[in-house]
Amino acid sequence: MASKVGPEHLFNPGTEVEAAGSVLGTKISIPALLPQGPAKEWLEQRKATIRPWANFLDQRRFGKPRNFGELCKRLVRNVEYFQSNYVFVFLGLIVYCLITSPLLLIALAVFFGACYVIYLKTQHSQLVVFGRELSTAHQYGLAGGISFPFFWLAGAGSAVFWVLGATLVVIGSHAAFHELESGESDELQMEPV
Repeated sequence: MASKVGPEHLFNPGTEVEAAGSVLGTKISIPALLPQGPAKEWLEQRKATIRPWANFLDQRRFGKPRNFGELCKRLVRNVEYFQSNYVFVFLGLIVYCLITSPLLLIALAVFFGACYVIYLKTQHSQLVVFGRELSTAHQYGLAGGISFPFFWLAGAGSAVFWVLGATLVVIGSHAAFHELESGESDELQMEPV
């Protein structure tokens, strides 16, 4: 697979990627959505440490904890054990929120469109406003300022709090009611006080 993945090719429409499963081996041009860096490494690490979804969703493994101590033990151990699965649950809730909110999609399109235009403009020359040259960071701040009314009208604040609340409820209930593996319960012992 031949592709350029450096940060300088983030929105480069000329980045060529070989089509997967293509009989003729044709190359298509797509932008590299996530450049090499700490974020991509972190996401790759999450994908590598994900637990089997069958174990994560096994309904026979759910039960009511006997007491508050066991509830706390389950919360701590399950959040640690299923951490990568919970990250993908969180990302899934974000995607669900975006798909079900067309105005939020429009606001994101305005913001990323403005960022793309800024990226294209900075390739040729710096933007000059009122005789003063703006740095790239100031230009992205301007894009955020232009997009802010769209995010406000789309209800981005309520969407953020909905995602956080839904994540806490889903992850908290899963971690509290998912029974520990037999080997897991021996490692962390809590004594009643």
